[in-house]
Amino acid sequence: MPSSADLGPIRSYNRLLLLVAGLGGLLYGVDVGIIGGALPYLEATSGLNASQLSIIVAAVLLGSVISTLFAGLLADWLGRKPLMMISGAIFVLSIPVIALSHGFGPLFLGRLLQGISGGFVGIVVPLYLAECLSAQDRGKGTGAFQWLLTLGIFLAALIGIYYSYRVSGLISSSSPEALLQVKDQAWRRIFWMSMPPGILFLIGSLFVAESPRWLYRRGRTDQALNALLRSRTTEQATAELEEMKQISLSTPKGSARDSLLQRKYVLPFLLACVILFCNTATGINSIIGYNTDILLQSGLSDLHAHWGYVLFTFLNFLMTLIGMTLVDRKGRKFLLTLGTSGIIVCLLFVGILFRSIEKNRYDVRDSIQSRVGPDQKLLLHFDQSDAKGLLPANTFASDRLALSVIYSYGGFEAATRAMRSEEGEAPIPIDRQSSLPSSKVEAFFRDPFANLDEARTAPLKIEHAYISPLPDAMHGWLVALGLYGFVAFYALGPGVCVWLALSELMPTRIRSNGMSIALVINQMVSTTLAAIFLPVVGKYGYSMMFFLFCGFTLIYLLTAAFFLPETKGKTLEEIEAHFAAA
Repeated sequence: MPSSADLGPIRSYNRLLLLVAGLGGLLYGVDVGIIGGALPYLEATSGLNASQLSIIVAAVLLGSVISTLFAGLLADWLGRKPLMMISGAIFVLSIPVIALSHGFGPLFLGRLLQGISGGFVGIVVPLYLAECLSAQDRGKGTGAFQWLLTLGIFLAALIGIYYSYRVSGLISSSSPEALLQVKDQAWRRIFWMSMPPGILFLIGSLFVAESPRWLYRRGRTDQALNALLRSRTTEQATAELEEMKQISLSTPKGSARDSLLQRKYVLPFLLACVILFCNTATGINSIIGYNTDILLQSGLSDLHAHWGYVLFTFLNFLMTLIGMTLVDRKGRKFLLTLGTSGIIVCLLFVGILFRSIEKNRYDVRDSIQSRVGPDQKLLLHFDQSDAKGLLPANTFASDRLALSVIYSYGGFEAATRAMRSEEGEAPIPIDRQSSLPSSKVEAFFRDPFANLDEARTAPLKIEHAYISPLPDAMHGWLVALGLYGFVAFYALGPGVCVWLALSELMPTRIRSNGMSIALVINQMVSTTLAAIFLPVVGKYGYSMMFFLFCGFTLIYLLTAAFFLPETKGKTLEEIEAHFAAA
């Protein structure tokens, strides 16, 4: 039996593996969460409309779709370790592109690079862990990835609250121009402060070995054994290498048994795709990305909304830790069923709260349309006096009102952010230059069926102009409570189990490419939801989005309860055998 001295380097290397996995999760979490604190200041200073802002938020998810398409192929071609290093380098590069940008194009490019990095990380780190860690450590490694992912989101929120305090302290003492400059610097510095996780992940990736299974499949048997010896004893490494050899001999390359169309491959592949689809369709990424905006419109002040987001991300971090302790005790199926059930209740609760406010909104479309000038432009004001001029007397009991305008040039519809009458915000320009896509590529993602050339000469049409009463702080905290319940149940179930399900359900021979396809579906859904979020909210209200998320989560619950097998304590080979016998 190996001595403690002999096991010391092995334990140290296994800790390094978990650290690098955690740093990958931290990087992924910062990718998702950093926009939440920066978005209110980006909205106030960038001059972008709601559709463009939605695309900026969704660009990370679009980048993930692009990189996820090729991540499996690149991981097989280059190796797991080089792809981890590339993903870290791309993230580091994205920060100056964003922080130094002026205008839609550079912002979109920088966020796209962040998404490409995140897509690579989301594939290669769980894949690397599944191939490097033993069965008893697999849950721990994937848990470390998810745990630090939530830590990344929490740290991004802390950065946001720091700048919220700075902005709040200057509101009463600074001129509007000075305050605008502070807000412009705030979102840029928020992104600068997100660079260290990328640097740490890049450095950590230099010190880990390549996946032993990837090395073995490339015929590098000696290197595969050396990689195994860094994390296992000599006896364990030799036995595992022999197991690789037996599996390789049992299924020759090019045989029919390699086909993706076999039942043992098709069933787990389809199940993983449904789980990945529904996991993001719970709305988790949209609710994280727009959390501060949601809380602002629910009735909270700017400072309270940022604090609400910090509490939201901390609860996500805390409940993920609890989920990590339960996943190997209670099992994946139990936690997914419990989590999705709680999510449904919380989404319904928040949707009903918003519906109670939004059903009272008043459409002043004709009045706003009459203000459009002959140049088909409009400088939109909204303060207490504007509200009185637009509304019939005694329409609302409260003077705290919000205005959202949905408008279009040709087939391209856009929406303004909600303007609050009590804050005396700067006017919002509605014009062709800021509203239409800047290129055919952007036009395709905005509306593939609209004609950009016709829109460049079309008149400005006000589709809707909704004035609604702003809820009080109690309503805001009730919405926050519903969101806290949502993220608690998500972190306890889907948040912890989804990465495990992805790596465990996929059979070994299709794992890299199968994970890529499933995650492409996941990211496409997430990108679509993020891109339509603000326009749908502007036209139909927040309640519509929360009810939509609820419907998808119901499908998730039924899938977890009736179709997902329990994989707790089973080896990857046992899980594969279950589907082969199904």
